[in-house]
Amino acid sequence: MAAVSQKDRNLLAVIGDEDSITGLLLAGIGNVDKEGTRRNFLVVDPKTEQSKIEEAFEEFTIERKDIAILLINQHVADRIRPTVDKYEQAFPALLEIPSKDHPYDPSKDSVLKRVQKLFGD
Repeated sequence: MAAVSQKDRNLLAVIGDEDSITGLLLAGIGNVDKEGTRRNFLVVDPKTEQSKIEEAFEEFTIERKDIAILLINQHVADRIRPTVDKYEQAFPALLEIPSKDHPYDPSKDSVLKRVQKLFGD
């Protein structure tokens, strides 16, 4: 397989609650392939199975080579925390974001924890 150039990564992907996804789609980040089967977002609700969230995370971080940044609501990332904490790739960049009902907690952010570890905090 040929190396993927960073310039080929031109999409945002989102795993989050309905309000976050709706807002980001209204901002224009939505992308659906020609067949209408492959999207760059997953709407998660309390009934969404953990395996489905993990599958989307794997698709956006490993399988797809057009994703530059993956945004994930922090409360959704908590549902798959071991998987999120193991992720160490530079691309796509992984950013945990707050949602309307769940404020951001820096102590849970996997990227921030790694940075603090590097600086010995």
